[in-house]
Amino acid sequence: MHLPRPLVLLILLPFTAFSVWVLSQVGYLGLFTANLHPAGLQVLADLVIACTLGIVWIWRDARAQGRNPIPFVLLTLGLGSIGLLLYLLMRPAPTAAR
Repeated sequence: MHLPRPLVLLILLPFTAFSVWVLSQVGYLGLFTANLHPAGLQVLADLVIACTLGIVWIWRDARAQGRNPIPFVLLTLGLGSIGLLLYLLMRPAPTAAR
């Protein structure tokens, strides 16, 4: 998967700013305790599924490129979508097929 870097930045920067603001309001644990109702748990479960799939893709993609996936896996485990977006941002652009 390749997204243009400007598009990734357009998503990453405001989402990161929003995440920092939310963390300043509720703290890291507050992100989880605020979701202790059925709708919040569903969103949390969806995030876990999406990030798990993203981690599997990062692992395979990075290894195929001879890169170390561990930093991005750890970022995704700790920061969710921000880790995935950072991987997309730092992923080398695909070369044209000959």
